[in-house]
Amino acid sequence: MRLRRLAFVAAFILLAAGCGGSDAGNEAEQDESAAPTVAEEVDFPEGSTMADLNEAGELRVGTKYDQPGFGLLNPTTDTPEGFDVEIAYLIAAALGIPEDGVTFTESVSANREPFIQNDSVDIVVATYTINDTRKELVSFAGPYYVAGQDIMVAAGNPEGITGPDDLAGKTVCSVEGSTPAETIRTDYPEVNLVTTDVYSKCADQLKNGEVVAVTTDNVILTAFVATDPESFELVGNPFTEEPYGIGLALDDDDFRDFINDVLEDAYESGAWADAYAATVGDITGTEAPEPPPVDRYTS
Repeated sequence: MRLRRLAFVAAFILLAAGCGGSDAGNEAEQDESAAPTVAEEVDFPEGSTMADLNEAGELRVGTKYDQPGFGLLNPTTDTPEGFDVEIAYLIAAALGIPEDGVTFTESVSANREPFIQNDSVDIVVATYTINDTRKELVSFAGPYYVAGQDIMVAAGNPEGITGPDDLAGKTVCSVEGSTPAETIRTDYPEVNLVTTDVYSKCADQLKNGEVVAVTTDNVILTAFVATDPESFELVGNPFTEEPYGIGLALDDDDFRDFINDVLEDAYESGAWADAYAATVGDITGTEAPEPPPVDRYTS
């Protein structure tokens, strides 16, 4: 499968950390390796989403553009890179679509359901937590990763924050339309929550002292800390479970089953673990966890 070493991201981390001569620097010089094998002989039911996409030769994907490790836009190539992007390429390859047939659209938390409902994209792979409320609007394949909500603070943790209960009366940033923001509103109403459209703006607010913390999924925050350890620190006490799924049109059960099959094949072949290692693992220094079992729920 494709194992991009994410030269852009590695170089970005190297600059952000202000260091030199590291493994990240060496990896930044590596070339990309082979792309996932594109299925050549496919036989999809006539009229299915899979058949239509294969015939069109294009897969439209909504993903994040500001999250190191999962979806970060490379300004040189104008293409996002990360674990979510690799998952999208695996799905495309199974559809018989090569990488140059995959088109990406930036999808922030608040526009994921509208993009699917309005047929602006075919799938959304964007650190997209599966929950019952969203299942009423879109379908989900997966999960393909399980995160947990955590808290990022200024380096040195000057406020002594250890968990969400310590955020009462404090100004905290998250992203509108995200499950972490809703968790704070619902379960911790004494927090002064401010929201933006992307997490990079929250990180800027924390660095500038406008907020005392940023809260979202731990793996997202870990990547931000890795890019700027002199500014940020992770509390490291997850307090929710966030199963990431692949969003698609509501009640398209055949397409959902197909994507679930692709995920399970990637688990078994090691392609999923390789994609993690080359993206999130490369940034955070973590090994790939056991992949979560897919949930073949019925509507």
